[in-house]
Amino acid sequence: MFIHQHSNWHLFRYNHDDILSLLATVRNMQGRLVGRMESLGFSLREEAMLTTLTLDVLKSTEIEGEHLDKEQVRSSIARRLGFDKQNLVQSSRNVDGVVEMMLDATQNFASELTEERLFGWHAALFPTGWSGMYRIEVGLYRTGEMEVVSGAMGHEKVHYQAPHPSNLSKEMHEFLKWINQSSNLDPVLKSAIAHFWFVTIHPFDDGNGRIARAIADMLLARSDGSSQRFYSMSSQILEDRKTYYKVLEQTQRGSGDLTQWIVWYLECLKRALEATEGTLDSILTKFRFWDTHRNTTLNDRQHKMLNRLLDGFDGKLTSSKWAKITKCSSDTALRDIQDLIAKGILCKDEKSGRSTNYDLVIIHSI
Repeated sequence: MFIHQHSNWHLFRYNHDDILSLLATVRNMQGRLVGRMESLGFSLREEAMLTTLTLDVLKSTEIEGEHLDKEQVRSSIARRLGFDKQNLVQSSRNVDGVVEMMLDATQNFASELTEERLFGWHAALFPTGWSGMYRIEVGLYRTGEMEVVSGAMGHEKVHYQAPHPSNLSKEMHEFLKWINQSSNLDPVLKSAIAHFWFVTIHPFDDGNGRIARAIADMLLARSDGSSQRFYSMSSQILEDRKTYYKVLEQTQRGSGDLTQWIVWYLECLKRALEATEGTLDSILTKFRFWDTHRNTTLNDRQHKMLNRLLDGFDGKLTSSKWAKITKCSSDTALRDIQDLIAKGILCKDEKSGRSTNYDLVIIHSI
């Protein structure tokens, strides 16, 4: 039996002793992170938030096997939050829809979660009414049955069968009533339970995972008491995607004990908070770099490529990659690079062998 086939299935239970110590650790880490962020200047906090939200949108979508353009996501978020950023690019309606959902969840975290709001999120995710090559029901609960399956045709394995569509209105009414009511339940635990509960109902034709993670992020924002986001759960879920689905499936085949799921969720959140240290380090490195070179004369191509390097460049930088990314000739790319070497910004990678690669000269202090 699946969990929803039990009577009163959403009267969940869990072992407090297995959870309390981990919950206390996570809450302490949240508090320390908020304190650290408050000690930074406005521009650094803004950059940290923009980086985190961009990661969250990219990774939540990637969990479902879809890949969005990073620059489009970043630009869409910056425009909607009113951040004064240079070199913003045009974003597609598909990107804007995912961003709109995530920002509504996290920026308006204190607002009531209603059917209308959920339908709006779903419509934003699928602005054309299509998911890939398939037309889906958008902005309303599904009217067909839903199974999560894997494997080749004829050898499918059913991992989960969601509640019958005739039960969805009742199930979602119970879920939304629980989400919106005040209780003594810690909001981090509420986030974990809400994520599981929603994805178990699976009320939509598609997008259930992304909306479940948006709901979880909304409740985590409530737990922080802040719309400023500095850690990404979706990034960590993607890192541990196999275990994510495994624990979900095991718990959905249970009888209502969520201990295993909640422990996994809290451990994932702990890793997300730990990963924020690396994100902040890269943001501080970027700040130090541009503070040092605030009076250095650079052209638009150099600005673009230096930001790409500071944000984490895939692979090694070569003159051919420079030319391709900035859409210039090989000679122009080489002149740009040599100019940066002369200014002490780039250096040749001595270990690059027969091909010539280039690295940033790291600045360790302001």
